[in-house]
Amino acid sequence: MQVLGERGTRVDVFEGIFMVFLALGTLVGVVVVAYTLYNAYKYRDTDERKDDESLPTLGELPTGGKGGKKLFLSFGISAIIVISLVVWTYGMLLYVEDPDDEFDQDPVEIDVEGDGFAWHFEYANGAEATGTMNVPADQPVAIEVTSGDVWHTFGISDLRVKADAIPGEYDDTWFMAEEAGAQHEIECFELCGDFHTQMTGTVNVMEQDEFETWLDDQLTLDVTIETEDGEAITNVTDEDFQLEIVHQDNDEYDADLEYTRDASDFEDGSVTIDEIEQGGEYDLTITFEDDDFETIEDTVGITDPASETYTVGDADEDTDDDANGTENEADDDETDDEDDDGGEN
Repeated sequence: MQVLGERGTRVDVFEGIFMVFLALGTLVGVVVVAYTLYNAYKYRDTDERKDDESLPTLGELPTGGKGGKKLFLSFGISAIIVISLVVWTYGMLLYVEDPDDEFDQDPVEIDVEGDGFAWHFEYANGAEATGTMNVPADQPVAIEVTSGDVWHTFGISDLRVKADAIPGEYDDTWFMAEEAGAQHEIECFELCGDFHTQMTGTVNVMEQDEFETWLDDQLTLDVTIETEDGEAITNVTDEDFQLEIVHQDNDEYDADLEYTRDASDFEDGSVTIDEIEQGGEYDLTITFEDDDFETIEDTVGITDPASETYTVGDADEDTDDDANGTENEADDDETDDEDDDGGEN
């Protein structure tokens, strides 16, 4: 699938530049060496005296060469070649820096942070990963690189990617991997500390359908509710209850990031929420209709597959315990008063 212009991927661009310079360098080298050998042979030292106007004479300026036309011609051709190479190479590098106009489809956006001698990745939907960057084949990937501690340099040699990771600054670049199933090593190219050589990672290239499935599966939440005895809540009560999670930044998104599950959705005390559209911090609330159990409130981070287990206690028992505690405190106060009276007598 061709999703870029004729200039192709970063690998295509840099290999193209290399091959052009190699070809021209080889051509120029062959011409220069051949011309040098030709003149060395032509003006070799022999016993014969040749009547040649262009033959140089020791101590005199050469008078041949047709007024230096060859010299100026060689300079002119060299200048044209060098200027053309500079202009062409500059245009190719501008494309590498900003190829957005030539993308046939939207790139996958990934934020990259170097921190603690590891690479951390966050996708546009809020999913996060450490060490392994999963990307789709034949689709541009736009990355924004920064650092959480010291200076690093994010690099993928196979894909010709290199970007500075500096605290408080962001470096944008892109790449595209073409072979599904391939893996490419991520390295740090800036000496950053004792474990610099261990600051590596992997780019895992997946089929596009496989990547989309993986990305969706990252934002799932499994919730289990059980009693203090370890019994599934649905096995010990018929009471209706509701599980609700709401994104803490819900107002900042166009979609309504609020998801609910009723008791009928639970099986053996467990339920899975797998339609979450945006990762992040969620406020979780479990409420019981008849107040037989206490309401549960929690904050859950959903940036990769999450699983939470909650234990419910009998609200009546808690109330009785509180009442008993109050009565015991009252008895203790009465005893203290009697002791005080006895002491005064």
